[in-house]
Amino acid sequence: MRRKLRYGAVLIAAVSTMALAACSGSSNDDTAGSSASATEAAAGGGEAGGLIAVITPSHDNVFFKAEADGAVAKAEELGYTTQSDSHDDDPNKQSQLIDTAISNGAKAIILDNAGADVTIGAVQKATDAGIPVFLIDREINQTGIAKAQIVSNNAQGAGLVGESFVKAMNGTGNYIELTGKATDTNAGVRSDAYHAVIDQYPDMKMTTQETANWDQQEAFTKVETLLQKDPNVQGIIAGNDTMALGAVAAVDAAGLTGKVIIAGFDGSPDAAAAITAGTMIATGLQPAVDIAAMAVEQADQFIRTGSTGKDEKQSVDCTLIDSSNVAKYTSFALSS
Repeated sequence: MRRKLRYGAVLIAAVSTMALAACSGSSNDDTAGSSASATEAAAGGGEAGGLIAVITPSHDNVFFKAEADGAVAKAEELGYTTQSDSHDDDPNKQSQLIDTAISNGAKAIILDNAGADVTIGAVQKATDAGIPVFLIDREINQTGIAKAQIVSNNAQGAGLVGESFVKAMNGTGNYIELTGKATDTNAGVRSDAYHAVIDQYPDMKMTTQETANWDQQEAFTKVETLLQKDPNVQGIIAGNDTMALGAVAAVDAAGLTGKVIIAGFDGSPDAAAAITAGTMIATGLQPAVDIAAMAVEQADQFIRTGSTGKDEKQSVDCTLIDSSNVAKYTSFALSS
């Protein structure tokens, strides 16, 4: 079966600058020092120290919380102050948070962005203000304005998950695919990589492809409805663990636990627990904390020397987590 057109719309909510200022994290660099800080950051070769702003999607998602905490920890280890905020996948809020970072004289911004296209202008704004931006997890659809775009090798990791999914289903059966947000390039990359593997098996039939927008409750609701319409489903593959866990709950509610193969992506603690319990078969582990730390280290290098010493586009391989190695799992990492 050919894939359907995918994806939904982006929710955009206006947020006032006053509210953002009230909710901001630590650091109170005064506006008078902003221009000097921005000039130093633009040229590099300055002194280490000062504010690093960390902006990610919602910290309610354990993946984004882990990368934000990892960036903050590494920045503070290197002698910087930090301000960590969430844009909640709202481009307007993201823009205002970048305005706040500019006015606070940030030396650098670590950003997991709110959309591959809508973020271009926000990154350009920070760059024009002399503040280097280091993207993590999600790329934007332009090069040359961010100092780094460091992402997991989503195609490689999703390929591993796809292979595990096919193996668990013995290369045959009906399955559902849950995809992520249309504005996130990772959603398309992971889906394409899944299908590059699965579509080689003609007895694997995708009965439905639905977006659940990375959301657990949305995934639960959609899978619950789909299983009521067609209980003859042997597998569910999801673009992230949050949606996969929603599918796990829906399968359990339908009394089908053990009868439906479920795989996800991210390498979250809850997914690892589900693999241990036997309700999921695999996830692709993204090294979220390592990538965040890499971005901060490169920001520090740029601030001190004027160069990261690295290419802008950087990819870090993922690891398959399944029953064979889940006992070695720690938070978004494997112990040696």
